Amino acid sequence: MSRIGKKPITIPKEVKVEIKDGSIFVEGPKGKLNTALHSHITLEAKDGQAFVKRRDDTKLDKSLHGLYRALVINMIKGVTEGYSKELEIIGVGYKAGVQGNVLNMHLGFSHSVNFPIPEGIKIETPKPTHIVVRGIDKQKVGEISYEIRAIRPPEPYKGKGIRFVGEYIKKKVGKAQATTK
Repeated sequence: MSRIGKKPITIPKEVKVEIKDGSIFVEGPKGKLNTALHSHITLEAKDGQAFVKRRDDTKLDKSLHGLYRALVINMIKGVTEGYSKELEIIGVGYKAGVQGNVLNMHLGFSHSVNFPIPEGIKIETPKPTHIVVRGIDKQKVGEISYEIRAIRPPEPYKGKGIRFVGEYIKKKVGKAQATTK
């Protein structure tokens, strides 16, 4: 049996979990989330705990067992605490700012880059070189963060670009330093 899937999920008092029509609905103080439930997996919620159960012991069912337990936990954490990812901008003249529902970035291109902020996501710029992406859906927060990073990924020679806070970029030696001995 799946070591992760068989553990019970503790549901906080402020969170409401419902299962209907093959979907899981989680509602909490920060909002509502839902996801479709695979036909091989069932979820039972009672007495402040939820249990994920699988139909058979096939390889697919075993993998889905742990997956759906993790998804439900992520949904519960999202509606109670929320998720955030922080990005930093490195480079002379590189900066970002939020104007309405658009993230406006100056990243060394001949034009500024406008990134529309999707519904359910909040983007803040406490400093011009710091971007914070917040939301209740873990997958959406991660996806939007990587889309922003992909606009100007860090380059390996000077390290300029957008990177996650704490991300290490292995720098390469330049052409002039590599040829001289």
